[in-house]
Amino acid sequence: MRIDSHHHFWNYSAEAYGWIGNSMSVLKRDFTPVDLKKNLDEAGIDGVVSVQARTEEAENDFLLGYADDHSWILGVVGWLDLTAEDVEEKVARFAERPKAVALREVLQGMKDREYCLREDFNRGLATLHAHGLAYDLLIYEDQLRAATQCVDRHPLQPFVLDHIAKPQIGGPDGVSPAWAAEIRDLARRENVFCKLSGMITELVPELTQWTPKLMRPWFDVVLEVFGPKRILFGSDWPVCLLRGGYAEWVHCVESWVKELSPDEQADIFGNNAQRVYRLRVS
Repeated sequence: MRIDSHHHFWNYSAEAYGWIGNSMSVLKRDFTPVDLKKNLDEAGIDGVVSVQARTEEAENDFLLGYADDHSWILGVVGWLDLTAEDVEEKVARFAERPKAVALREVLQGMKDREYCLREDFNRGLATLHAHGLAYDLLIYEDQLRAATQCVDRHPLQPFVLDHIAKPQIGGPDGVSPAWAAEIRDLARRENVFCKLSGMITELVPELTQWTPKLMRPWFDVVLEVFGPKRILFGSDWPVCLLRGGYAEWVHCVESWVKELSPDEQADIFGNNAQRVYRLRVS
């Protein structure tokens, strides 16, 4: 089964999605399961994991409701305030839903770049393992060191790094040695997986066109440090529409992994998502 491990749905309003700026007009509309299914069928993707796009508890019910109605939505990465006093009860209620598979916080937007090291945050994070939930790390590359320290506090907890930590891609200096070193260090923790997602939206703005060859050096680093057993394909649809189409990104990743064995390709395009998120696939 081929799985897209990272995409979003929303019913757009400027109030609910303030992060969608004036330069992102293509995203200022509703994106529903009907819209996504067309892309999945075209690209040969069988199932998806839906990921939160609002830091509200109502987002969980919104996404899980879609998942209840569509068998091909295999899991939901939701949001809860892990610093809340009643976090254990809230995590337990979320985990009761069959397709609730993980949580994440928008760490990338925190003024405190080491928010993930807060004691109250880590107390909340420590409740996930007992309920079989993974945790998605949504960070920029400047937060990689703190994220690694956070991971070290939870050696049994499965983590998934979103968007390869959002390095700048395609600039004249190529792959940042600092990003490569920090992501290599994080990858030494075998409980951490990495999503091949969100890369085209990190291209430097002056690039009006991109090719798989242009971005290949960043993929090569990820493949080297995580290996095909801990990499997940993700589209980041509809955010990816800012720089490319759904099928275009699928074909890009396919071109990168074609040199791998069929089993390794199957791991990246679905098996690893099933494993880390404990997806129930019929």
